[in-house]
Amino acid sequence: MAHIALPEFEDMSPAIQEKARPILEKTGNLGEIFKLLALDEKIYFATNNMVQHFLLDETELSYDIKEAIALLISKENGCKMCVDVHRGIAKMLGLSEERIKEILQGVDSIHTTDDEKALLRFCIKASKKDNYKIQKEEIDALKELGYNDVQILEAVAITGYFNYINTLSNVFALGQ
Repeated sequence: MAHIALPEFEDMSPAIQEKARPILEKTGNLGEIFKLLALDEKIYFATNNMVQHFLLDETELSYDIKEAIALLISKENGCKMCVDVHRGIAKMLGLSEERIKEILQGVDSIHTTDDEKALLRFCIKASKKDNYKIQKEEIDALKELGYNDVQILEAVAITGYFNYINTLSNVFALGQ
């Protein structure tokens, strides 16, 4: 049970209800993170904008790598709810159950290129409290593997997003 009272559909602002209605019609319920964000329209729409542009839109990074970042960072942060949610999203985006299990076992278990593993390891390091210790040489090493500035920025932005959303979920005990 969440540590904070979560609104029901009828208690949400009309603008959020408009976003919630298709989800309710399709799935029959709203997840706890949706309800938590719906407490504040500004926070809801800022977060929704990040989800749309970081995760759902086509970007410099593939959906596969974006979902790998989502799953790995959520697992690192102990956010069971986000891991469960992104298992489903990863499946919707075409990742196999086998691929999802590989990702959740950690970077070394993923059957992918060494370049992709390097980016994922970098994201995990970037998600830590001591990320201020990351050196220019570590970013340069990613560039030498073929990643451009936009791809690296995007990977770190997605990492930061998951630190944010995992924090909200964990602090308020969502999905427990």
